[in-house]
Amino acid sequence: MCGIAGIMALPGGAPPTMAQLLAMCATIVHRGPDQDGLTVEGEVALGMRRLSIIDLAGGRQPIANEDGSVITVFNGEIYNFRELRQELEKRGHVFRTRTDTEVIVHGYEEYGLGFADRLNGMFAIALYDAKLRRLVLARDHLGIKPLYYALTGSHLVFGSEVKALLASGLVPRRLDPEGLADFLAWEYVPGASTLFRDIRKLEAAHLLAVDRQSPQVRPRAFWDIPEGEEEQVTAGEWQERVEGQLRESVRRQLVSDVPLGAFLSGGVDSSLVVAAMGPARTFSIGFDDPSYNELGWARKAAAHLGVDHRDEVIRPQVGELFGKLVYHLDDPIGDFSIFPTYLVSRLARQHVTVVLSGDGGDELFGGYETYLAQELAGRYQRLPACLRQGVIEPAAGLLKPRPVKKGWVNKGKRFLEGAVLPRSLGHARWRLFAADRLQQELLTPEIRAQIERPRSSHIEALFAKAGARGPLARGLYVDVKSYLCDNILVKVDRMSMAVSLEARVPFLDKDLVALAFRMPDRFKVDGGRTKVLLKEVAVRRLPRECVYRPKEGFSIPIKNWLARELRPLLEDLLAPDRLAAGGVFSPRCVERLKREHLSGRANHSHILWSLMVFEAWRDRWLEGEAQRRVRFEVGGKGREARESLRSEERCA
Repeated sequence: MCGIAGIMALPGGAPPTMAQLLAMCATIVHRGPDQDGLTVEGEVALGMRRLSIIDLAGGRQPIANEDGSVITVFNGEIYNFRELRQELEKRGHVFRTRTDTEVIVHGYEEYGLGFADRLNGMFAIALYDAKLRRLVLARDHLGIKPLYYALTGSHLVFGSEVKALLASGLVPRRLDPEGLADFLAWEYVPGASTLFRDIRKLEAAHLLAVDRQSPQVRPRAFWDIPEGEEEQVTAGEWQERVEGQLRESVRRQLVSDVPLGAFLSGGVDSSLVVAAMGPARTFSIGFDDPSYNELGWARKAAAHLGVDHRDEVIRPQVGELFGKLVYHLDDPIGDFSIFPTYLVSRLARQHVTVVLSGDGGDELFGGYETYLAQELAGRYQRLPACLRQGVIEPAAGLLKPRPVKKGWVNKGKRFLEGAVLPRSLGHARWRLFAADRLQQELLTPEIRAQIERPRSSHIEALFAKAGARGPLARGLYVDVKSYLCDNILVKVDRMSMAVSLEARVPFLDKDLVALAFRMPDRFKVDGGRTKVLLKEVAVRRLPRECVYRPKEGFSIPIKNWLARELRPLLEDLLAPDRLAAGGVFSPRCVERLKREHLSGRANHSHILWSLMVFEAWRDRWLEGEAQRRVRFEVGGKGREARESLRSEERCA
């Protein structure tokens, strides 16, 4: 595990320097505090920061093939590297280390650009072929590890985090209004986009090969979730298959030369991972708000499984953490659960270097209540319009949200908010927090003029790409490709790496993913029940009450904290004069949202939090440390609006 960064000079571009590479790698020391590895050879610079996990003595990068013509830096773990090594040694390749990294260079030699699909693991790879003068970037099948790149015209710049690209001095800091609109809508920027106009994400299961002599930047997919036909076997046989494949996935991911543990919430997914580990060290956190505290369930599961468990209750001192976490959200998400994810990672890092998590189970096996909401919405829409629009929706609007986490009032209001959104979004409409109508009021005319596509476009495109799968399978495909990849995995990667902790995701083993998508829909969501078959597997290993308790999710009482502990930060970041100077958001609209939320008339925590995150992100990353201005590209003509903002208004 590490962080990587580098530069390739294109024709006419100045050769990269060691100083540039050092500056880039200095921004990602938290990803790899143990070692650095740097090389500058003519037009290419490759660098890395290493968190030593496998072959502690011999795994230092960059690593080359026998004659040094192929060299790589790599972030992640290759779980099938021993099998690949045996295969490659039989074909005559000579290995010099015990590290998994070395199979990348020999695999590329043997299989060319087809090498990436042969890897089973999580990875972001940069590889340089000196003979062909070709740079290859590749990202793992499910997007567990991040990889960003920017084409400046004279250089291709890449890295594990956006801050590394900015540190090169080659990439401009320009806001992408389309990315901003997506961020406000979904709390993340989907697909290949970021909030920076010039910085792109290499998407999951994509590879980018750039030949210096004739540079073309066209990422191509090397894998997709197999469509396949549903296998009609009995429920019992499916249970055996799923449990067996999960145990095999966990077994693969236990490979480590350093201490290893697991996150444990007491829910189905994390508990099944821990059950497959055998003796383990587990970690969880809770809150002093009882409706958000799940420690009792984690302790019950830990006691049943006989593991070495540690947990911690946190208090709402999140204001002190805000600036630190924004530093690690240079490609921001608006997900509240960055806080508990960071805190449980910090707790785990005191004892281990690697953890396994249960992420991915909901997206593969139908665990979200949004699937149930989609079924209910069909029945709701059959009610007479006069009843829906004239009675139910106005009455719900009069109800104040409750301070507890869920409850029938909060769930009912949220259901109605999503039910009126476009049906083309399917179950994803319950994840949309700032639809086009609100954005018309929230964004200034200058920003709105630069936004062309609707916020539903990426979801609708993914539904179309899902092919001829059944309705639920198409929804799960969308979740894996969007919400999981661009939100959940980003959160886990950034918050765990902030404390130099490697997080592995056994549910996202590509063989387990393929198996899950061959399973009939009725074994996932059926009759108002979610994750049907996986819970039947889990009840073999866990107390029944742990398996069939209501789903809570990993969140914090942010809606309450905004009115109390986080109120000063809210007022500072969203002050009217500050917003007016920024020229992005309407102060009048934001003041209305704040007023309604703070009075308890509405729950605007999602959009208010996203606005706060954006404002702090803009201070720290868009404008940089020295340049206090907002840049816009209006109508493609490069107009720049400069506004001086007081330093005391900044949250760095």
